[in-house]
Amino acid sequence: MAAALQPVPAMPLALQNISLKHLGTEIQNTMYNIRGNKQTQGTGHRPPGEDSALSEEPQREDQPSPPDLSAPGEPLPRLSCLQSLRKDPADSLKPTPKSSLTANLIQKAKRQSNTFPLFTEGLTRNRTAQEKVLALEQQVLMLTKELKAQKELVKILHKALEAAQQEKRVSSAYLAAAEDKDRLELVRHKVRQIAELGRRVEALEQERESLVQAASLREQEVQELRQHVQLLMDKNEAKQQVICKLSEKVTQDFMHPPCQPPAPLDAADRDLLSQQEKMEHLKDDMEAYRTQNRFLNSEIHQVTKIWRKVAEKEKALLMKCAYLQAKNCQVESKYLAGLRRLQEAVGVEAGECSELLRQLIQEALQWEASEASADSVVLSPISEYDEYGFLTVPNYEVEDLRLLAKIQALEVHSHHLLAHEAVEQPLRERWAALGELAPSLEIKQLLRAGVPREHRPRVWKWLVRLRVQHLQGPGRYQELLSRGQACKHPATRQIELDLNRTFPSNKHFTCPASSFPDRLRRVLLAFSWQNPAIGYCQGLNRLAAIALLVLDEEESAFWCLVAIVETIMPADYYSKTLLASQVDQRVLQDLLSEKLPKLMAHLGQCRVDLSFITFNWLLVVFADSLISNILLQVWDAFLYEGTKVVFRYALAIFKYNEEEILRLQDGLEIYQYLRFFTKTICDSRKLMNIAFNDMNPFPKKQLRQLRMAHRERLEAELHELEQLKAKYLEIRAARGPAVPEGCTSEDEGEAEP
Repeated sequence: MAAALQPVPAMPLALQNISLKHLGTEIQNTMYNIRGNKQTQGTGHRPPGEDSALSEEPQREDQPSPPDLSAPGEPLPRLSCLQSLRKDPADSLKPTPKSSLTANLIQKAKRQSNTFPLFTEGLTRNRTAQEKVLALEQQVLMLTKELKAQKELVKILHKALEAAQQEKRVSSAYLAAAEDKDRLELVRHKVRQIAELGRRVEALEQERESLVQAASLREQEVQELRQHVQLLMDKNEAKQQVICKLSEKVTQDFMHPPCQPPAPLDAADRDLLSQQEKMEHLKDDMEAYRTQNRFLNSEIHQVTKIWRKVAEKEKALLMKCAYLQAKNCQVESKYLAGLRRLQEAVGVEAGECSELLRQLIQEALQWEASEASADSVVLSPISEYDEYGFLTVPNYEVEDLRLLAKIQALEVHSHHLLAHEAVEQPLRERWAALGELAPSLEIKQLLRAGVPREHRPRVWKWLVRLRVQHLQGPGRYQELLSRGQACKHPATRQIELDLNRTFPSNKHFTCPASSFPDRLRRVLLAFSWQNPAIGYCQGLNRLAAIALLVLDEEESAFWCLVAIVETIMPADYYSKTLLASQVDQRVLQDLLSEKLPKLMAHLGQCRVDLSFITFNWLLVVFADSLISNILLQVWDAFLYEGTKVVFRYALAIFKYNEEEILRLQDGLEIYQYLRFFTKTICDSRKLMNIAFNDMNPFPKKQLRQLRMAHRERLEAELHELEQLKAKYLEIRAARGPAVPEGCTSEDEGEAEP
């Protein structure tokens, strides 16, 4: 009976032993097994009243089972299997009717019951009708599971058949391919499919590992939760025991009350009661304070929300006002430019028109932002000096130049207002987020974009320290100052002459009460003792002045000057012959011919020599050529990358104004325009993009090669000049002092009374 109640052993799935190597043969064998099963089921579909089927069932059980035809090593003949594939798939895929399925289940139940005749006899004698129903339900359940397994097998066989047909088509294409290339492509396609399947298997394996790890973690959590639950149950049990004991004690106290009267309260008990009353009062006060605090917090929250909304509105209004002010500056600059062009077009012939134009120009030049109405909102008016002390509108004597300066100041101000929120604010946030400075590509890009004013001293000190850390020593600057006080340097007189000519448009060097001239004097004297080979050269005063304006420390400015002269610039750049400076002028001419051939051809036709303009650019790194915000942006990149930045910006300046220069056809007009055209550049972002993006960049290797070639040529030319000079002096010495007839020598003239 126990054996009869066990589930019927499931039929072996045909795909458990399928070999992928002989997939076609395996499908044929599987289909043969399905046909055998169908025939067996067909014999079982007989009326339940036939005794012959019931009598033949035990004999079938005694017969040996047929061999497993789905084994991979025993394929069936190909013809019969193909015939079975042609006939059976349609029949096997047809859904079985419900009546035939019920009859089939009944026949299988009868066969299984006939398998154990003794058990059937005992069942008819001892079991009740309810037990028979349960047994039949179990058999129905098992047969349903078996039917589901057979359906899954049919689906898998269909998929295998489709795969085999696909492989057959691929093999046919491979055999039908006319050339080896096509066959090789098919093989490669299969290899790619295999690789893709391998990657999928690896991904599934990784997913399985991750699921196993997650399951282990969940198991650990379950164990911890079980331990926690057990601990809580233990605590609960202990509390229940305590409650039971206390309940028993209370019951005993009620059953047996004490007979003695209560003792009078002593002082300690009275103090305890008073303390308890105070505690109750304090608890009430605390609850009242909590309620009041919650109310105040809600009020503060509401006020904060209102304040944030107001701040956002104020910020939006400020941005709108800045935009409108920038547009106003642009309109005003266009108005002034229009007046200038009208003046040039009208000339001096028309009296009334020229007089009206002069009056309009004078009014435009004399108007200042402070003269506007008191009700107008002025966010950032054009001040007289910028943040480093330079005049925003230079005071030129010529009226046309003053008009150009006013136009340029308005354009600079409008660009600053428009770029403040869009460019400068994100740049400030990026610099503020930087921690310790270290050389990197990000630092390089940020330096090219420009350093905000509040971060520039720290960044420049770091850049200078990178350059001169092998030269710095403790107390070196003070030692040089003391040496200068003890002994007068030969360059002292020239330094004193150049102090008063340093940045006449900067208030820090023109104001009598300013300390900058004295500090600049000490820096230049210390450098003259630091580098006796150079001592002092005109131009060093402007380099040191820029360093002082930014770093605001004498020693830091001194080491910045040392870094520029001794580590960044080539040797002999500031020597007496200025050999390296002349070489760089020739290098710049080559680069201009390569990058801007049209402009150089135009300048060559007009016989314009650019070295008269560009020599000072390279010598002082644009110190007195560009406006302050663009100048310091150039220096930010120059202190990090070196002299190639100077060449890139020199090319960018000519590219920026190329169209204006090409419109000029006279050499004198071009020279006059080149005197001040760098001051008309007001868009620093555009100039930076031209220098580092638009112009095809050149590597340092090319710069070194050009310098070497031009240095050799220049040294040869100088050597030839020295030979000519020596030859001339020899010829002159050989002739002796010759005095023309009718002239007296100096000695004779002195001898006369």
